[in-house]
Amino acid sequence: MKRQIEMQGRIDLFTIMRSFPGRIAVTWGIVLIENILIALVPLLIGLTIDGLLAGRLEELGLTVFILTALCGIAVARRIYDTRVYGTIRLHLGTELQKRLPALDVSARSARLDMSREIVDFLEEGAPALITAVIQILVSLAILSSFDWKLGAASLAVVSAMILFYGCFHGRFYHGNAELNAQREKQVDALAAGKHLGVFRHLRALRHHEVRISDTEAIVYGGIFLLQVAFIASNLLFGAAIPNVTAGQIFSIATYSWEFVEAALLLPLALQNWSRLSEIIRRLNILDQQTKTIGG
Repeated sequence: MKRQIEMQGRIDLFTIMRSFPGRIAVTWGIVLIENILIALVPLLIGLTIDGLLAGRLEELGLTVFILTALCGIAVARRIYDTRVYGTIRLHLGTELQKRLPALDVSARSARLDMSREIVDFLEEGAPALITAVIQILVSLAILSSFDWKLGAASLAVVSAMILFYGCFHGRFYHGNAELNAQREKQVDALAAGKHLGVFRHLRALRHHEVRISDTEAIVYGGIFLLQVAFIASNLLFGAAIPNVTAGQIFSIATYSWEFVEAALLLPLALQNWSRLSEIIRRLNILDQQTKTIGG
């Protein structure tokens, strides 16, 4: 049996990364390589189109090679990730069990579930954020190389999107605090065995989940409308570039859409961070006094 890895200090993302630095670095390194290759695919396809129109096959061969390598890297990362983050969940859950002996079973069970969300962020949320950042930077660089107006439009829409999300951060944080507080009562409600008590608990969960979902819908809708304006402006700017080729138009359209997809990942990552901030605060309260909601 492997020894338990001790986690010193406050339970948060940085403590977990300090406890498992090598394993997390390898997973994120593979994510970085994978996403750089993904970001280059539209450019390669654009070059391949122009090459085929000119009667060349070299660009097609390079594109096929890169896509094949990308497939192998993606499969290997997923196999490795499952084992790494499963081990982290194991050690984090054991550490929390040691730290929270004074909590009743209901609250302790809920916090163990919440702790898994931190590891989920490292496994899924952080790679998604890395993907978004790489796609944004690569798309920004390539679009700017075609025309400075394309790059300026990209910077403007990202700035507007982050400002828009900032207006809703507090609402996300408090909504998740109320949801988590209710989740901590679930085992007690089930143990009491009263139908009305369980019904009221589930109704309260539904109320908090609906409020969070409504906020998500408003944020998503507002940001998507910003992206529609961005796509339309880039298509107009791209079509006006002198002597533009079919492959270049394809690359401009594709990178503009990839920029939109990456930009839509950013508010999701920020929302996850709002939720994780509340969970981390809750996990580091060692008694039952969890009424204070900060932000």
